[in-house]
Parts: sequence; C-alpha cells; structure tokens
Amino acid sequence: PGSVSAAFQEYLQHLRLQDFPCGLGSWNKSRLDARRSSLAEEAVPPGEETPEVLLELLRDQHSPWALPPECSPQEQLLREVAVLAPELLRGPRVFQAVKSLRILDKGVEEVDEGLLQFQQLEELILSANHISRVTSAHLPRTLKILELCCNAVGDLQDLCARPPPELQHLGLGYNRLCGPSQEKHLTVDFWPNLVSLDLSFNSLTDLLGLVSQLSTLQNLRILVLQGNPLALIPTYRGFLLDSLPKLSILDDILIWPEERQQFHGLARQPELIRSEARVVVSIGEMKGLPDPEAFQQLEVGSEGLVITYSYCVTYEF
Repeated sequence: PGSVSAAFQEYLQHLRLQDFPCGLGSWNKSRLDARRSSLAEEAVPPGEETPEVLLELLRDQHSPWALPPECSPQEQLLREVAVLAPELLRGPRVFQAVKSLRILDKGVEEVDEGLLQFQQLEELILSANHISRVTSAHLPRTLKILELCCNAVGDLQDLCARPPPELQHLGLGYNRLCGPSQEKHLTVDFWPNLVSLDLSFNSLTDLLGLVSQLSTLQNLRILVLQGNPLALIPTYRGFLLDSLPKLSILDDILIWPEERQQFHGLARQPELIRSEARVVVSIGEMKGLPDPEAFQQLEVGSEGLVITYSYCVTYEF
C-alpha cells in the first residue's frame, strides 16, 4: 500500500473483524435482533454462541481464532469490541474506535487525508516505511504520540505548518534531517506540549543553534540526539545538560543532580564548543599481508629484486 489509509484497510482484513467469532452472523443473530427490538435477551437459540464463549475463543492461546502473542493491545481490543458490539465497527464507525494505529514496514509513502477519519486517534506509529514528507493538515488534532522512525523525512516544514497541538512525543530518529535549516521548526511555537523528542541518527551539526531552539520547549524532559555529527563534540553532553536544566533523560541515560552540577556554567561558555571532532582509530591486527621484516635484511650492494608494497585504508563515517 502507498498510503496510510490503504495500509489500514489491509490491517482490517488481517484482523477479520466481520468473521466468526467476531462480527455479525448466524452465531449471534438473535442477540442483534433483540437489540433492535429493545427486547430483553432470552436463552441463546441452538446454533448460536454467548458473548462469553466467543470472547474465550479470542483469548485462549490454543484457539485457532486467537491473535498471535505479539499482537498489540489495540488489536485485541478491536476484536473484543467486534464480539460484544459488532455494529460499532461496521463501515465508517470503525474509525471512531481506533485510538492507537501502528503500521510498521508496510511500504507506506504517503500520510494521506484519510487519517482525518480517525477522530479519536492519540497514537500514530509509522516506523520503517518510505515516508519523505508529512502534511500536518492530514494529522488528527487529537494526536499525542507521533513516531516516524526509520523513514526518509528530510524537511519539517510541512509537518510544522499546523501540527497537532497536544503532541507529547515526536519520534524522528533514523531520518534525513540536516542542520542548520531544520532547527527553526523545533520550538514551542509548533510543539507547546512536547515532552519527548527523538532526533537520533540524522545529520544535525549545529549544536548551538539546536539548543537555542530546544530551550523554548518548557515541557521537554526526554531528548535523544545520539548518532548525529554534533554528538561528537567533546563538550556535547555537558553543554546540553547545563543549557536544558529541565531535561531528565538524554540519549537514554538518566541525568543525576551530581552530573548536572559537574557541568554547571558550561552553557555560558559557547566558545568551548569547537566545530570539529577528533576520531581515533586503532588497528589491532591485520591478516593476509606480507611480513615487511622479510624485505629489510638486504645486503649492501645486493642486486636482488626489491619489492615494495603500499596500502590505502579508507574509513567511511
């Protein structure tokens, strides 16, 4: 599927919400008729099942209708709703029952406007797809978690045009963000309630510029920047700790008061931040090369053949 909407339809087919023991059919026909006529439910007719029996078929791990153990709580909830109140998941109503949507590694390229049908959506996980741009006008305003890890996002302008106002977590790790043009989109003007931000493994280089923007996020407590070139700067962690005093976790490492005190005052010394980084590579052992000592014991005036070897070692970062 190329869009989120198409991937969701495929997801619904996987859940089989309209097939036994879910949905509407001969296995629960009288129960539905009783609801329509507002009559009290009587004994279950022959050939039909009680809601309790149908739920047991979903929950018993040995049942052929049970979901696999790695399924999400949202999937289990939708299946159980399809047993207890199947009419709630028919047609467009299914969109109202979804609060968490996880579509991972499905080849999604477009975040389309079909997402606006999810008027109760709070969590949207679209990791490991092929998304290069996100139009904020297509995102439900109710979103609190947006995860776009492992995609191809290189520009935040469309995402920040009208972002969800209640968003608390934004995950952009392993994308193609390059500084310093993107830092301007990471301020309180766009994300007033952001608590957690993952920018890991992008190509951000401007530590000073990024920190000046992040300092406006008064609710930010969790920040991940590892894997960016700016994380190679020697004073990187200390400068961030002193510049963002409300942070609790940086790069998945808890910040203790003693560590913060250690770097107190570093934020007022930006001149200590150099625009270069040093990487030391040590080669412990190389195999399959001729021993150079064998060619060093040549006699003076020897007319023997002299063989010279040269090597080029390339490092890719």
